[in-house]
Amino acid sequence: MTTQRLVLASASPRRRDLLSQVGLAPDELDQADLDETPLPGELPPAHAARLARAKLDACAPRHRGAFILAADTVVACGRRILPKPQDIDTARRCLALLSGRRHRVIGGIAAMTPEGKVGTRLVASNVTFKRLTAEEIADYAASGEGLGKAGGYAIQGIAARYIRAIGGSYSNIVGLPLYETTALLAGLGYERARRLAS
Repeated sequence: MTTQRLVLASASPRRRDLLSQVGLAPDELDQADLDETPLPGELPPAHAARLARAKLDACAPRHRGAFILAADTVVACGRRILPKPQDIDTARRCLALLSGRRHRVIGGIAAMTPEGKVGTRLVASNVTFKRLTAEEIADYAASGEGLGKAGGYAIQGIAARYIRAIGGSYSNIVGLPLYETTALLAGLGYERARRLAS
């Protein structure tokens, strides 16, 4: 039997570690270099789904004969898509917006078989922040932990102390909904996932 290979269309150590946690360590990582700017009027679920599929399509031609998995995580306040801050000021603005409010974390996942069959899923989780003081916002933003992360925070890090409640998949908030990802890969015939899902 030919060994099935799994390529993760991401350079995210969080997604790699999450997959490894459930016995689905990818054989290779391959980051798709995409413009992740939302389209005019694009809603958060559509944005997550579009980027996951775009990452899949960008990486698939480089890995013929492998299963490809791609994902994108969007933090949304209502219809507004929060950025992945590259600087402390932007991170501070994200935290100020999230303070004392519930928001959604939407995960888009897309997978492709070696034969080109594609499956997709959308997963939404809810996160509620406590009301943050100006000092807490400044300190967390200055820590740098939220830079490059959707919404400007990492729930698996220091930010956990600010989270009052979550609803839905925790791993989705970290970066990859593991139950749905395992089920998607299993349904597409990826044997390691089928054994885990049985």
